Amino acid sequence: MNKSRYDRNILIEGFGREGQQKLQNSKVLVIGAGGLGSPVLYYLAAAGVGTLGIIDSDVVDISNLQRQILHHSTEIGMPKIISAKEKLEALNPDVHIVTYKERFTQNNAAVLVRQYDFIVDCCDNYETKFLINDICVAEQKPYSHGAVLAMRGEVMTYIPGSAHYRKIFGGPPAEKTLPTSAQAGILGAVAGIVGSIQATETIKYLVGIGDLIINRILIIDGNTMAFHILKL
Repeated sequence: MNKSRYDRNILIEGFGREGQQKLQNSKVLVIGAGGLGSPVLYYLAAAGVGTLGIIDSDVVDISNLQRQILHHSTEIGMPKIISAKEKLEALNPDVHIVTYKERFTQNNAAVLVRQYDFIVDCCDNYETKFLINDICVAEQKPYSHGAVLAMRGEVMTYIPGSAHYRKIFGGPPAEKTLPTSAQAGILGAVAGIVGSIQATETIKYLVGIGDLIINRILIIDGNTMAFHILKL
């Protein structure tokens, strides 16, 4: 472990060398390498998480670049997992990057989740979000839920035994009852805020510091810069 690279982590009260070693020994699966996955992956790689798994079936599109900061204009048409892997390895060669160019589905979900210590939900559709929740609850795996639309976002963390996404919301909303990002838009910086909070929650869990957003949902309103806690 290169102390100079992680010196600012190690100096944090309660973190230390032991916490950095915990990060180095950890494996995190990030589902989605887009608007939320970009800041999550950047910050987890920079922090020194030992193994990062990335699952995403899409390619880079010009419409992504307003918010998906992992990807560049020169990579339009490239699989997002390849674009992401190149950036993260350049940022921190200590981190082992594992890529999966496929969708997260009922067929592969359990097998993937079992290989990792923590899961980060950075996907952009409700069906996948509920699948992530159900698999993590069944497999007793902690995970971070994040969502963003227009100027609003939300974050919550699940650990075994705490309130979880399906228990709160029941199931995916009926089609056409809520707008999509293609209809309502997303401010890239708000996605960055949500993703940064998800990365922070991941690191806190792996190191064992701070209080997690469990049995609560953090609601973010980018218009007013109000942060609300909904207790469950």
